[in-house]
Formats: sequence, C-alpha cells, structure tokens
Amino acid sequence: MMYGNDPAHYRRFFCEVWRKHREGAALQALEEMVAHIIVEHPEYHRLLEDPATLDQDYAPESGHTNPFLHMGLHIAIQEQLAADHPVGIRGIYRELMQRHADPHEVEHRMAECLAEGIWEAQRNSTAPDENVYLERLRRL
Repeated sequence: MMYGNDPAHYRRFFCEVWRKHREGAALQALEEMVAHIIVEHPEYHRLLEDPATLDQDYAPESGHTNPFLHMGLHIAIQEQLAADHPVGIRGIYRELMQRHADPHEVEHRMAECLAEGIWEAQRNSTAPDENVYLERLRRL
C-alpha cells in the first residue's frame, strides 16, 4: 500500500520498489508504474538506495525538491490520465503531447499545475478546485 499519512511509510514504498526493480523481482501494477517513474529520474536513484532518505527533511525553504513529492505528482498525473479524471484531462494531455512530444516533460508541466492547486487548497483549507486545475492545464 502506498497511500497514507505516514511519510516514512510512503518513502519506504519507493525505496522497496526501487530495490525490487534492481533485483529483477516481480512487481505489482502500481509498483511497475512507480519503477518506471523512478527509472525516468536517475538523479534520485542513489537517494532511494540510502535509508537516511527516510528521515530527510525537504522543506521548500531548503531549496531542494522533495523527490518523493515529485515522483508522487507523476503518479497522480498518470492515475488521472488513466481514469480521465478530472473529466477532460486526457484530451488536454493529447493536445500537450502534440506540441511537446515528450511525455515526461508534459507530465512535469502538468504536475506544476497540480502542485499549485494542492498548495492553494491546503492554504485555504478547501478541496482542490478541478475547474481551476483544468483551466491551468489548458493554458500550458
């Protein structure tokens, strides 16, 4: 299970998936998705092999990107695309792919919009606004 409120549990999941992938072990569907995302981020490979990462602080003011949040945003985007939820996101993705052609880059652009919406929702103690999110995506 990947989801929950315990960051260490979430981080252990990423580390475990990376270990299993490197060893060639069988992966479940979610683990396959995560392994693919990790492979696309070689800058995080060493980090995922170091148990100290489980306790590291990635506060925004430190100037360092939280690799687990970054990869988690990729997962969220891929799950949104698979379900076409919010409705219309798949069409927006197709349009972005026609202009940019690099799926990883398109996901990065989309993840920035998603992160902004999540941040606003947390700041305002509200649910994320899907319409605002979709409008941000359309402006990319």
